[in-house]
Amino acid sequence: MEPPGPASLARGVLLWAAFAVPALTADRIGLNEPRSGWQQAAGVAVLAVAVAVSRRLPPVAFVLVAALSMTATPALFTVSYGPALGVCALLLGLRAGQARPAVLCFAAVGCAGTARIVLTGVDPAPEWLVMTGTLLFGCVFPWLGGRYWRQSRELAEAGWLRAARLEDEAGLAEERARLRERARIAQDMHDSLGHELSLIALRAGALQVAPGLGDEHRAAAADLRAAAADATDRLQRIIGVLREDDDEPVPLSPAGETLEQLVARAAESGLPVRWEPGGRDPAAGPHSSGPGEVAERLLHRVVREALTNAARHAPGAPVVVAVTGCAAGTSVTVTNGRPTQDGSRPSGGGTGLLGLRAAVASVGGEFEAGAHGEGFRVRAYVPGQPVAARTPRPARAPFTHARRRVAAGLGTAAGVGVVLVGAAFGWYAYAETHSVLEPAAYAKLRVGAPVAEVERVLPERDVNDPPEERAPAPPDGADCRYYRASGELFVSVAHFRLCFDAGRLVAKDVVPGVGLSGEGREEYEEFAR
Repeated sequence: MEPPGPASLARGVLLWAAFAVPALTADRIGLNEPRSGWQQAAGVAVLAVAVAVSRRLPPVAFVLVAALSMTATPALFTVSYGPALGVCALLLGLRAGQARPAVLCFAAVGCAGTARIVLTGVDPAPEWLVMTGTLLFGCVFPWLGGRYWRQSRELAEAGWLRAARLEDEAGLAEERARLRERARIAQDMHDSLGHELSLIALRAGALQVAPGLGDEHRAAAADLRAAAADATDRLQRIIGVLREDDDEPVPLSPAGETLEQLVARAAESGLPVRWEPGGRDPAAGPHSSGPGEVAERLLHRVVREALTNAARHAPGAPVVVAVTGCAAGTSVTVTNGRPTQDGSRPSGGGTGLLGLRAAVASVGGEFEAGAHGEGFRVRAYVPGQPVAARTPRPARAPFTHARRRVAAGLGTAAGVGVVLVGAAFGWYAYAETHSVLEPAAYAKLRVGAPVAEVERVLPERDVNDPPEERAPAPPDGADCRYYRASGELFVSVAHFRLCFDAGRLVAKDVVPGVGLSGEGREEYEEFAR
């Protein structure tokens, strides 16, 4: 573990000084009960230890300051250590990754404070409400703020990392797009040039068997046919190096003709092909537009590849191209019979049919290719509207989710705080209004009366925080009780003091409220006569 650097050490010293100032000055300016010098020194030392461990062990720092505050007062609220308690709770949320240690700390402090109030508290209910409010507003709220701060920083760092990763992915995507474009060009060259070379071979074969042709020209036609066939094979091998199996097998540019024109051009080249339309003729020209353009290009490619294969592998075999179209999609079937001429070549790997199968499947269509009787058949169904990939539902932004969680926590804590404040005010109002001794009843009490007789006119409760500092000295050995002379709240009122000894009332005094003097004091003194 590396020692802290100068900057970290300086920040720690400043934080300890900020904690020590209220701890040393609150008593002197009368905000706390006076404490001895050794108690203040011990408190400052504990604060120093809490600051030292606050970075690596924030739960320990919080517990130390909470124990120090609880030692000073059972209700946990003290001006000397309140700022340090709130700051340590903030650091607990900022530096602790998990919420469980903080929850355990809050629960432990709450249980310890409750036990101390029950065992040593003068009036447990109000003290417990004050302790709970301090724990909520002075600890839980700062902790939630620290967690929100931590999550904001982590999400900001994650955002920068994601931006860098997206930039790298964009570069990779650009490179892959360039490779896919090259593969598309290669695919189009394979389909279009291979088709044209096959037609050249067919024309050369027809010229070779034409009547009236000399032997020299017949041999030249045979050489031309063989050269065209060899060029087709070499083109297929070269293009195979550039093609990618996972590439989108759609030609780069559309064919400039309809299916019927494609079949007619193949027939003019000598291929025995017949056109059987069973519905509309899907155009494949460059002027078509809209969602069906991809489907029309794909149909053109299927027919072109099937005619090329028939010319190469089944020379002389009759070919039938049947098309059936509707609004939902178009089906095309290319069937060839048994070859009637020599010179059929074995397939060079069937990559054209494999590419067609992938292309048709990518738009949600169906593709079949295989033996049919003595020949071969290719059948494809292409929907008019390509099946769109389902767009994934965008995930909720992590920062929004974290912000909502923190807002929910703050709202819950605020709601609990409102309930506690309301309960504290209700208890205060109940305790103050049920400890009122009417001045007329006080005037009827006589010194020497038995306790049982006096208690018949006394209220349910006596005052929990009597103004002993303003009262005269009580009789020796007497048990004195204080009662409010008025039910007014949030103001200083006069109190009545009754002292009992040996089962009788031995003294009764009026303790004026703060600011009552002269006529105000005489108003209550008349009840003492």
